[in-house]
Amino acid sequence: MKILVVGSGGREHTLCWKIARSPLVEKIFCAPGNAGTAQVAENIDIGAGDIMALADFARDNSIDLTVIGPEGPLVNGLADLLFERGLKAFGPKKAAAQLEGSKSFTKQICQKYGVPTGQSESFTEYEKALASLNRFGFPVVLKADGLAAGKGVLICENLDEAKAGLKSIMLDRDFGDAGDSVLVEEFLHGEEASFLAFSDGKTVMPLATCQDHKRVFDGDKGLNTGGMGAYSPAPVVTPALFDDIMTGIMKPIVAGMADQGAPYQGVLYAGLMIENGAVKVLEFNARFGDPETQPLLFRMKSDIVPLLMACADGTLHEHSVEWLQEPSVCVVMASGGYPGAYEKGKVITGLDSDFGPNAEVFHAGTKLDGDNVVTSGGRVLGVTALGAGIPEAIANAYAAVGKIGFKGAHCRTDIGAKAKKHL
Repeated sequence: MKILVVGSGGREHTLCWKIARSPLVEKIFCAPGNAGTAQVAENIDIGAGDIMALADFARDNSIDLTVIGPEGPLVNGLADLLFERGLKAFGPKKAAAQLEGSKSFTKQICQKYGVPTGQSESFTEYEKALASLNRFGFPVVLKADGLAAGKGVLICENLDEAKAGLKSIMLDRDFGDAGDSVLVEEFLHGEEASFLAFSDGKTVMPLATCQDHKRVFDGDKGLNTGGMGAYSPAPVVTPALFDDIMTGIMKPIVAGMADQGAPYQGVLYAGLMIENGAVKVLEFNARFGDPETQPLLFRMKSDIVPLLMACADGTLHEHSVEWLQEPSVCVVMASGGYPGAYEKGKVITGLDSDFGPNAEVFHAGTKLDGDNVVTSGGRVLGVTALGAGIPEAIANAYAAVGKIGFKGAHCRTDIGAKAKKHL
């Protein structure tokens, strides 16, 4: 088989790494890829947003399956283009990808199919959004309705912060067209978890649980990011809650999307808030999370390729998935200043270190510069490790982090700490 992976982040390097372990695969391409994907795939100089060129490449190179990593090409219809050409894609078509592309659409779907979520209102006019703030109380959550690379969510503690947040989204257009509409939402208390499942439009196959760390600094302080680290499994999701999430959230959403005439094929990611044994949906993503992909696929014992193909073929009911018992932790090493302004082109040292059999370094914002690997993004590396338990996995991940360096490198020092209180 020949497989094309679309994207250039840590998620895509992890996907290439896992796919390369399948005996079914003879060749992997990654467009555009990074310095890490180049180790296991052939990087192709086509941007993830150039969906026509990607579809042409898949056709011209007889690609058996295109695995679409980022949300942008999904929302813009890359899967539709590929299926129209008789090619297979892992990832939802445009109509189903609205679950990530429009937060107000997601709220409507949740309401229609009885999926628990926070109260919210959607606005296209700044003054009306401003007038709604006191109805929700504080803290309040503001969400740019469209795609904002995981950064279009603002948690505002008081009226002044909320006014500034609305100005940022709707007037200053800090998140671009994503701010054409804004969702004002009640703040949900509790502990977050990520829940991912494969779907072929009918069958829903849950993956292992995991937990992301969105804020840039220790103790969940500072600005939201694309994710500063993750671990799997997440003990906050008890077996009883796991069943509740499947029966009350994942299955109703997949069935609802089919009822809407937009069957969901790919991986569905639910961002959840858990409090006192009850769970509500914060958001849906139409693709693998980054950095959740790293600890998840590091623990996946099964060959991933038949599962990806089954999602595209509608045969997921014929398959199952196995997991390693050992937990896994991913620590993101980011550029100094991220998620604000940061410098690129910093030489990364230590990548040739002996990390042992239980650790792997997945590249995100990297590129080759001659013989050097240099930084090229905000989140640079996802250092991932297994351990006999969560504490050992944490220790192994941070031991690997300690062998790597680049100027201005920043990482949180408390990834996985939340899990310890459940042990």
